[in-house]
Amino acid sequence: MPYCWTSNDLNTRTVLTLWPHRSLPRRGFAAIILLAFALGTIPLYGLLGSVALWGILPFILIVVGALWWGLERSYRDGDILEDLCLDNTMLTLTHRPARGAVQQWDCNVYWARCELHAHGGPVPHYVTLTGNGRTVELGSFLSEDERKNLFSELNDFLCRYKPSC
Repeated sequence: MPYCWTSNDLNTRTVLTLWPHRSLPRRGFAAIILLAFALGTIPLYGLLGSVALWGILPFILIVVGALWWGLERSYRDGDILEDLCLDNTMLTLTHRPARGAVQQWDCNVYWARCELHAHGGPVPHYVTLTGNGRTVELGSFLSEDERKNLFSELNDFLCRYKPSC
């Protein structure tokens, strides 16, 4: 799961950290670039020693460079991190997007409410937190099953601090 719960020894501070899933690790990235370069140079072996080699080589290098740029852009776009922190009675959500300013929301844990919207959100089974007069999204980059699990865990977590649950 691309999220984890951590707490300190006294259980006065609990943090839920969420991040997007990475399907291609950095080692795989290097292997794909090397494979693309190796396979792209195969047609050039027959052209060794001719002028045509220099006419085709730039196009192969452009393809490998475009693949490199596209994968790097995908990694940069996935640099999203969300932290939901409970410190004594204050619940704070910090959203660090890939580009742009850090966004923060806080509320008393007693008034926080977690909701799962099966339909009508930007993604199916959309998880939101409501409190302090605002509603914020949580984990929209997770898969549908991960959001369902996150909702149940988050709901159980919030119910521990409310006598009415």
